[in-house]
Amino acid sequence: MSATFPSLMLEHARQRPTAPALREKVYGIWQTTPWADLALMVRRLACGLHAAGLKRDDHVVIVGENRPRLYASMLAVQALGAVPVPLYQDAAAAEYAFPINNAEVGYAIVEDQEQVDKMLELRAQCPSLARIWYDDPRGLRNYSEAGLEALDALVAAGQSHDASNAQLFDAEVARCQPGDVAAMFFTSGTTGNPKGVVHTHDTLLNRARAGASFDKLTAAEEVLAYMPLAWIGQNIFSYAQWLACGYVVNCPESASTVTIDLKEIGPTYYFAPPRIFESLLTTVMIRMEDAGRLKRWLFDRCMALARRVGPPLMDGKPVGMADRLAYRLGDLLIYGPLRNTLGLSRVRVAYTAGEAIGPDLFTFYRSIGINLKQLYGSTETAVFVCLQPDHEARADTVGVPIEGVEIKVADNGEILVRSPGLLKGYYKNAAATAEVLSADGWYRTGDAGFLAAGGHLKIIDRAKDVGRLHDPQGGPFDGAMFAPKYVENKLKFFPFIKEAVAFGDQREKVCAFLNIDFEAVGNWAERRNLPYAGYTDLAAKPEVLELIKDCVQKVNADLAADTLLAGSQISRFLVLHKELDADDGELTRTRKVRRGAIGDKYKVLVDALYGGKTEQFIETAVKFEDGRSGSVSATLKIVDASTFAPVKAAA
Repeated sequence: MSATFPSLMLEHARQRPTAPALREKVYGIWQTTPWADLALMVRRLACGLHAAGLKRDDHVVIVGENRPRLYASMLAVQALGAVPVPLYQDAAAAEYAFPINNAEVGYAIVEDQEQVDKMLELRAQCPSLARIWYDDPRGLRNYSEAGLEALDALVAAGQSHDASNAQLFDAEVARCQPGDVAAMFFTSGTTGNPKGVVHTHDTLLNRARAGASFDKLTAAEEVLAYMPLAWIGQNIFSYAQWLACGYVVNCPESASTVTIDLKEIGPTYYFAPPRIFESLLTTVMIRMEDAGRLKRWLFDRCMALARRVGPPLMDGKPVGMADRLAYRLGDLLIYGPLRNTLGLSRVRVAYTAGEAIGPDLFTFYRSIGINLKQLYGSTETAVFVCLQPDHEARADTVGVPIEGVEIKVADNGEILVRSPGLLKGYYKNAAATAEVLSADGWYRTGDAGFLAAGGHLKIIDRAKDVGRLHDPQGGPFDGAMFAPKYVENKLKFFPFIKEAVAFGDQREKVCAFLNIDFEAVGNWAERRNLPYAGYTDLAAKPEVLELIKDCVQKVNADLAADTLLAGSQISRFLVLHKELDADDGELTRTRKVRRGAIGDKYKVLVDALYGGKTEQFIETAVKFEDGRSGSVSATLKIVDASTFAPVKAAA
């Protein structure tokens, strides 16, 4: 069925005008926008943009948290045949310069004063940026810059323009075709300038519908939209599938209230990258550390049962009556209240994607009765390539190819994909497009993997990151496979470890940088009356280093049982003196580690790890949240970790 985003919105408004389309929490109260009201808002915004001079194929930057009027603005831009370009709201102003200039953006619609300030700061660098509209007027009363107006003024202008051009909006929507460009997403690549990934209405909606069909989604679903609009995962789940299915999208009041809002909404369809699931689990473990002895004992006993019985129950496998009854009791005492505490008690389908999730983390959620599954895809594939069917969720695979998808593995192990959801191309970058799209329509994913039993796809790591150990002395692990992301995910399962960066390609052993989770380790320290003065001080405490060493050695023991990756055990590590930060160029905006950039920036630390040193002084320039620059320095202790002989598989 061919359609565009605006035409689907109008269809929902015609068929069920009073049904809720969007909800937003304002001053603690949920406000509902029905489909009919949304259609009217989009109409007025589109007419206002037309009056302001927006033309077909123009680009409009959208920046802010999830807000109903920003969603409506995207629809209004698309209704005129123009192209919304969502950007990350937490990016520094300088990071917007390349996308705005690359896409020749003349119009911006932003959320609040913070985003307005960034856009005004960029005007000297971005001469095409003429008009800026803002949704939230707080703090902007005395601003008088040319071309700056409230979104309310745009709506009012649109209402007037619509009154004198009654056929304009409907005619413009009718002109939109499924093959027209619908949106452009700038990748948060780990190297170089971001690339603008161009998608049509058809590519995005085709994959949205395929995913909805796979999981039997309906208009009755409830979704919480809290991830950045600039991330295509958020766009697919709370924009493309929202319009394809007609379910309700709920916008939290702020980033700080997400966990509260999650409990109040109780979504039935939930999507989050692994770091969110890691954060939720860390919160649970911190609370359990503070619980009484009896409660901790009960929790540990019930979780041991859950890890053994929960996944088979979720997968529909036979479980003995005694275990089934014990699990029901555990559900009454522990698992049910835990799901409710997490805000996931009503979840029917939950997905994680964006990067690999640690197997222990994945198993934890399925153990307590949450139907957490993995999917595989990327910005270039409109997300949905492989999904895990119910009863076939596995920690070590990312699912089976869904409707319309073909997969093959190249001779070098790279995954190739052919799908109706592939990008139209990279904007103004034919060379990069030719690198990833073959003449016969295959997309080179850059991921290394293979098709396992039952047609499930197994991803090892990014193809360019998979390496080999090289021991000049010809040790037992010389030539062994090294998959850094796999090792990093195992480390991050522990609530005390927030980030990990593993090194080892073409080296004789694996070493790692670690970030502690400040909240979890701080809580641990306070219970032991261990004083500290901030992150740098806490990270350097001998007691904390011993705590982290224990986590590393548990990972090593686990890796020793893995035939392929036993050589990836961590021989030496250090805990960094600062948290890795996107503002410092160490993470992408989707919090993927920029391993190459980190290796270059902290070369002195890498050399110290491999040079046998026991400590190393480092001073690092940092950017603070208020825009100021400064530095942080420390002498970091380097810790040797125990490694284990590979465990031979039973004959």
